[in-house]
Amino acid sequence: MQLYLNTSSPYARVVRVCLYEKQLIERTELCWCDPWAADSELLQITPLSRIPTLVTDEGEVITESLLIAHYLDAVGEGPSLIPSKTLAETLALAGLGQGLMDAAFNVVIGRKHGGNEVDTTLLGQRRLKAIERTLITLNAHPSVLAGSAQRTLGAITVAVALAYISFRLPAFDWQNRYPTLHAWQAKVVEGESFALTEFE
Repeated sequence: MQLYLNTSSPYARVVRVCLYEKQLIERTELCWCDPWAADSELLQITPLSRIPTLVTDEGEVITESLLIAHYLDAVGEGPSLIPSKTLAETLALAGLGQGLMDAAFNVVIGRKHGGNEVDTTLLGQRRLKAIERTLITLNAHPSVLAGSAQRTLGAITVAVALAYISFRLPAFDWQNRYPTLHAWQAKVVEGESFALTEFE
């Protein structure tokens, strides 16, 4: 398989973590690229020019991190990332993580291309408020309160989203403001799947 990605994408990191968790990393060629480049090799693979993009052994092109993760869970080895017994709970948590990731990523991209003043716009305020509300919700989430550190797709997505906020938006200071959530995330990220996929 081939995975098109870069080192700073939270979406790509979710997939890389899944590759390690499902023992598929050795079967996958990592193709580092710039999705913003007009002459990117990625454009020859998908018209969306989005990362991550996975090309399967059969030549199918899969985009969107959660869809790629679903595929990897089906073809890889080891415990399921989407356990059938906790399907709804896992997907609900993944949805919170994905939404948090989307809001944080769009804040970063908005500031990069429009300056910090974009935070004062209607969309900018909506993103920032969404991040705050989601942090509060996650801090009181049953899985977090129970200290459940099983690396399901839900836990992986939330943990990566939180790490991305630390990486790109440290002013949120979520670790000190939400210590319960911080303690939970620290358990989830233990192990090589997170250690070997640090943001750069």
